[in-house]
Amino acid sequence: MINILRKILILLWRVWFYIILIVPILILFPILLISVAKDSWYPFFFRLARFWARIILFGMGFWPKIERLEKTELGKSYMYIANHTSMADIMLMLHTVRNPFVFVGKQELARFPIFGYFYKQTCILVDRGDPKSRLAVFESAQKRLRQGLSICIFPEGGVPDDTSVVLDSFKDGAFRLAIDHQVPIVPMVFYDNKKRFSYNFFTGSPGVMRVKILPFIETEGKEPGDRRELRDQAFKAIHSELLKDQTTPDAIKG
Repeated sequence: MINILRKILILLWRVWFYIILIVPILILFPILLISVAKDSWYPFFFRLARFWARIILFGMGFWPKIERLEKTELGKSYMYIANHTSMADIMLMLHTVRNPFVFVGKQELARFPIFGYFYKQTCILVDRGDPKSRLAVFESAQKRLRQGLSICIFPEGGVPDDTSVVLDSFKDGAFRLAIDHQVPIVPMVFYDNKKRFSYNFFTGSPGVMRVKILPFIETEGKEPGDRRELRDQAFKAIHSELLKDQTTPDAIKG
């Protein structure tokens, strides 16, 4: 009986997520439409997106806790990367990062009503099964970087199907782009998102969502052939943090 009641409460809580995801977009719809009308207005859209992300995070009972081992500079471009385990990763990234950035994300999310429209207008969409799509992603990302924006890529390429996977292997794309444009790579660790709001529907709970921004990985003077070295360096940095967290008493209890 207790287990059934718990599942009902989680179901209602999950439904609430989609309500607070869509309602702010409906309320802000006219302003959002104007903000995506020109590329040069994107920083304004980004501020609205951060506001929307915080409504969802706090509305779901999530409490972000951020530790910054190195700080970004306003007006400078970066390549933001993090482990990917939850839909809440998008909101937590928007809450954490102050510099306007553009997501590189999977095309499937553009199918969501209302949200999908703005996602399609403002993000760089990739169809992982289409080589031409991957080329178009590079061209779009290069355009955004030239405009002085930053890029966010989850280098695993998606959320691992096996929830026991601590960190899936990284793709090269983020590191190639960072080298091409000589922008620093900002590795970030999301410790709690899988536990708080995974893709397993009848799981999750409100609580703290910890983020750690690790020391940046510099790309100045690096060549395209160095991308695998940088990829492995970033993977090791994030993976070791996740493994370390699993062995702490709080993580075991949580």
